[in-house]
Amino acid sequence: MAGRTRVPSIGYAAFVIATDDPPSPAPFNDPEQPVVGVSWFEAAAYCDWLSRVSGRRVRLPTEAEWECAARGGAEGMHYPWGDEFPPQDDAAGPRPVGRRMPNAYGLYDICENVHEWCSDWYAADYYAVSPERNPRGPDNGLRRVSRGGSWRHQIKFSRCAARSSIPPEFRYADYGFRVVLTDGRSR
Repeated sequence: MAGRTRVPSIGYAAFVIATDDPPSPAPFNDPEQPVVGVSWFEAAAYCDWLSRVSGRRVRLPTEAEWECAARGGAEGMHYPWGDEFPPQDDAAGPRPVGRRMPNAYGLYDICENVHEWCSDWYAADYYAVSPERNPRGPDNGLRRVSRGGSWRHQIKFSRCAARSSIPPEFRYADYGFRVVLTDGRSR
């Protein structure tokens, strides 16, 4: 995952304007908050659009990439910050991005602010049959993987290894996404 490499600062609002894609009716739209209330399809479309306008290949992370990035290079920890429960607060929505300490890879808010879409289809038993290195998820399914806890589910899904899934067309106010910048230029 691209922890320290940055894609040109082209935000989701620019995508909405450029594509005439009406913004989803999320109750949270402060520019300092993460983008939420988007379906998996909208998150993937943003990645495709950003790849075209930036000339760099941008995509959603695989589930395995997401977990590796959340751990920040430290195997065996329950959370990006260690083994203690996540810091609790009474958030009524996503917190502004980057207000807490980043993990060892420099990633902010991973595992704790919003659930994040991954590129993989979901299968409950996938890791029993997956390749050991770089698993890419099943070829098809009905639900897409999401990872990380959110302001509504801080403890239940905040562990680096916690898995969840929902149908890709769903939009929730505690679902967002994180992008990966792959090596090389887009085609």
